[in-house]
Amino acid sequence: MLAGATGATVANMYYAQPLLHTLGRAFNVSTGTSGLLVTISQIGYVLGLGFLVPLGDLVERRALITNSMLCIAVAQVVACVAPGLAVFAGALLVVGVLTFVAQVIVPMSSHLAAEHERGKVVGTVMSGLLLGVLASRTLSGLIAEAFGWRTVFGAAAAMMLLLALVLRRKLPKVEPTSSLPYRAALRSIVTLVREEPVLRQRMLLGACAMGCFSVLWTSLAFLLSGVHGSHYHYGNAVIGLFGLAGIAGAGAAQLAGRLADRGHGRLVTTATLTVLLVSWGVLYLGKSSVVVLIVGIMALDLGVQGTQISNQAAIYKLHPDARSRITTPYMVAYFLGGTGLSAVTGALYATDGWGAVCLLGAGTALVSLVAWAASSLRRR
Repeated sequence: MLAGATGATVANMYYAQPLLHTLGRAFNVSTGTSGLLVTISQIGYVLGLGFLVPLGDLVERRALITNSMLCIAVAQVVACVAPGLAVFAGALLVVGVLTFVAQVIVPMSSHLAAEHERGKVVGTVMSGLLLGVLASRTLSGLIAEAFGWRTVFGAAAAMMLLLALVLRRKLPKVEPTSSLPYRAALRSIVTLVREEPVLRQRMLLGACAMGCFSVLWTSLAFLLSGVHGSHYHYGNAVIGLFGLAGIAGAGAAQLAGRLADRGHGRLVTTATLTVLLVSWGVLYLGKSSVVVLIVGIMALDLGVQGTQISNQAAIYKLHPDARSRITTPYMVAYFLGGTGLSAVTGALYATDGWGAVCLLGAGTALVSLVAWAASSLRRR
């Protein structure tokens, strides 16, 4: 249930991605401007992560989760009826802020799990999150093709309303794990970052992994719709179906969690970062072959999700009573990496095309692998 709730919640961040070219035409804006819609939702998410996720340690979590979902439903209704780009972008910003609740559910699942199965449980919930991300793109494309893009956001509102009602009935009350005042909890986050080198290391790796993820999914809709001389000319439905190519990442999340439980977390990190780097070479070749492109998408999502699980398994071992507060700086770094790179990707694709985008992604993956290798040498 928690895996499904996490996936359905985080899906709200990604409904717009396969529709960027359609939204650009609907609001009469350029490719670079429509690409910024992804950045806006991610900025909102970073704000929610930084200021609202710590509440997961401080308040009763069932109420926090369900009330946030109701507010997401309202924001999606506004997106559905938005008369112009400004209102639509504002609704996406609010949705991004409120989607923080997915990162309350993940550490809550870790808190409820036994020590020997924590990696497996987190991997299961993260698999649900990944499937939500992938299904959101596919459903968004199919619904937009059949009923128009506004229906996508109306359906998202209905989904969140239904989910809030179900979870209100089914979730147990999960009491706070800390009695710190809110301001003290925020200050304690800074202390955690300063005192925990493992947390700082995993923040950097997470930022690079999410950066790669954002570079791909911000630019892919442009490639597949024929922008900048691409030989692909697909519609919304087909573009959305490419999200299913990343399902391999869901399996990676499960496997990475089990390996982390068995003490192989460092091996998982090395392997997944290597896959992440190699995937960009495959994606570049995919500019002229749809089969190769799909293989590249599968490899990249596998690398991103495997890295994410190994990172979370490592940081959740640090302070069992502060898992939401540990999640906060990690996920802020994670999405700052994604936000920064998605902000430049749309404009980069518009001016220099797919090759430049792949070079940006490969450079980001290389930074993460070099940083990991350097930290491993220092540890030895």
